[in-house]
Amino acid sequence: MCNNNNDCKCISEILTVICILQQNAVCNDSCLETCDRGFLGNTATSFAFNTRPIMLYTCSGNGTPWSMPTTRENVTCGDEGVVCSNVFRIEKIDGCCATFRVLADNPDTATSATIPYVATNSFFTMNLNCVCSLRCLNDTFVDCI
Repeated sequence: MCNNNNDCKCISEILTVICILQQNAVCNDSCLETCDRGFLGNTATSFAFNTRPIMLYTCSGNGTPWSMPTTRENVTCGDEGVVCSNVFRIEKIDGCCATFRVLADNPDTATSATIPYVATNSFFTMNLNCVCSLRCLNDTFVDCI
């Protein structure tokens, strides 16, 4: 069992840091290469990044990352022809409630090595009591944020 005490403080605090960093996209302090390091990019002087992509893992997911459709259509991951992603950008956090944007793989092979994700218009809100872990991916630039 996880988060039985309805205390999402750990995950919520990390996501809050990431959300603030993305909103400011420039920070001058440095720390370890952790999810809540105080800047986006490889160094504190990197200004080109605006997103710290994350993957979410739920208590009942058996080690499989949470996945959501890349469109706003009323579809479900696993349905035939539905494109889903398990990479997200935190957009808003309010206590134990967080809103995420679904990121999709960049279809442009000319830029996908440097810009691996594109923003979608697909969002979801999750109760962080359902999240038992998160994985931070390399900071990147996501257009149309």
